[in-house]
Formats: sequence, structure tokens, C-alpha cells
Amino acid sequence: MSAHCMLTGTKPGFGNRISHSHRRTPRRFDPNIQRKRYWLPSEGRHVRLTLSARAVKTVDTIGIEAAVLRIRARGVKV
Repeated sequence: MSAHCMLTGTKPGFGNRISHSHRRTPRRFDPNIQRKRYWLPSEGRHVRLTLSARAVKTVDTIGIEAAVLRIRARGVKV
């Protein structure tokens, strides 16, 4: 599964692991990505979205219809 959020556009960040001796090695900070299935009343079907945990809370606040409009405005196919 891609580590990208469809709603917020959150994607992995990169940095360094720093050991006790202060050696640096590359690492990756992945967002908390979840796959959620929502009922979309306007289209009479379910949609499966790949969302970060923060985006799931956003959908709960603004509603699925507004969230799908924002996702489509970003150019992502739903």
C-alpha cells in the first residue's frame, strides 16, 4: 500500500537514525495510513479511501461528501 494520504497529501518524511555513538544512517518516517470504506450517498456506492489517521478525523468532522470533493480537487481519482 502506498504511504500517501488521499485527503491531506501526507507522505513519508526522511531523516537520520542517530546511534548512541552518533553515527547517522537513513530512515523513513511513515504516516499512519489506514484504508477506510465509506458510503457515498450522492453516488449510491461505497468508496475505499487511503487516509492518514488525522484525515479520518477530518472526514468525521466535515463529512464524506465534502472530503470527496477535496480529494477530487487535488486531482485524485475516487
